[in-house]
Amino acid sequence: MSLPPSTRPPAPGAPSSASTLGIVAGGGAMPLRVADAARRGGRPVFAALIEGFAEPRDWAAIPHAVVRLGAVGHLFSVLRQAGVRDLVMAGRVKRPSILSLRLDAEGARLVARVGRKALFGGDDALLTAVVTVLREQGFTPIGAQHIFEQLLMEEGVPTRARPDEEAMADIRRGIAVCRQLGIADTGQGCVVQQGLVLAVEAIEGTDAMVARSASQSREGPGGVLVKLVKPTQSALADLPVIGPDTIRAVAEAGLRGIAVEARRDGHYGTIVIDRDATIAAADAAGLFLAVINIDKTMQGTDP
Repeated sequence: MSLPPSTRPPAPGAPSSASTLGIVAGGGAMPLRVADAARRGGRPVFAALIEGFAEPRDWAAIPHAVVRLGAVGHLFSVLRQAGVRDLVMAGRVKRPSILSLRLDAEGARLVARVGRKALFGGDDALLTAVVTVLREQGFTPIGAQHIFEQLLMEEGVPTRARPDEEAMADIRRGIAVCRQLGIADTGQGCVVQQGLVLAVEAIEGTDAMVARSASQSREGPGGVLVKLVKPTQSALADLPVIGPDTIRAVAEAGLRGIAVEARRDGHYGTIVIDRDATIAAADAAGLFLAVINIDKTMQGTDP
């Protein structure tokens, strides 16, 4: 693989902020948003595209290489060749069966290193183990929110529609459910209608969970999607994410709003990509977007 000058390793002693930012990119809009934000800030970017998830034609303007999911040694090699120090993991990757992975030698060592507990546990356990390995390999994993601060939102309701008392009761019920899902390292979201839990998020992801909830809906005011950070969530990867696609899925399912977690001191909240477009889509659909402080909400305070 031939790398352009912008991706050659930096001079010794160069500050990390001037070095090439590496992005291990799955599917969806998030990785490209992070790359665009970094480039606007004057930082060179190199992307390792996970084969079958990130679309190479979308990255034509950015130096990149396509890496098979189990080819861990190849991943480390292309990142080092590109001069990467800081590394962001972003985008959707469907977690495969270990039996379907074609692991290279480095991948096999990684599996042995992280152990069965992380490999067969929840996503957060696996990501925590992967972050440890990346650090041991000399990389510095960072969260997407460090590159693009506007991904996180302050507490409030930016939409024209606002949650009423019944919706707030559903949100509080959703918080309690999401906390238990997070403790079990199972999922980050659920759908609640009139106090009934219509669906909880598992491996299928948010949009599929929301679509599934439609078949369980009751008469009367629609349900609410609640999507929160897990109690033990790493801020370096897999923070909960919503965007315009989430708004469309919620509207199609007949829900009436979304509650996500606000950023606050010492705590990262739910990532909102394309903030303006997300809010505009919610307004067009007549949905509310409530950005909540979960402690205050559980005490009965509205956003």
